[in-house]
Amino acid sequence: MAHLDGTKGEPKATEAFDKVKDTIQGMDESKKDEILASFDEFKSYLGNRIDLARRIGLDDEQLAAAAEKVAGYLAEHEEPRNAEEKLLQELWKVGKEEERHMLAHMLVRLSQETNEPVLERS
Repeated sequence: MAHLDGTKGEPKATEAFDKVKDTIQGMDESKKDEILASFDEFKSYLGNRIDLARRIGLDDEQLAAAAEKVAGYLAEHEEPRNAEEKLLQELWKVGKEEERHMLAHMLVRLSQETNEPVLERS
């Protein structure tokens, strides 16, 4: 991907993606269904993972790069389980690389803004 070339954070983003991919692939089917069945649950799960990624030092660009890879994986390997996921999949399929990158940024921001950080929960 052109926007990742030469960035110093690429190894962290790739490492984060590999961990997410391993988690998704190793996840119990019922847990995966629970997360993906509801868009609100998906946003909450993603928001928690973004919070953790920020705590290990990933910045916005690295988060978006990891989100791009995760979205690509989900678009290729998972069937949408609700209307919102279907829309995201369709946008992903027709989007050019730059558009997908911007969509990844928007998903990160959406998940952050609609999710209460893990550290602030009681």
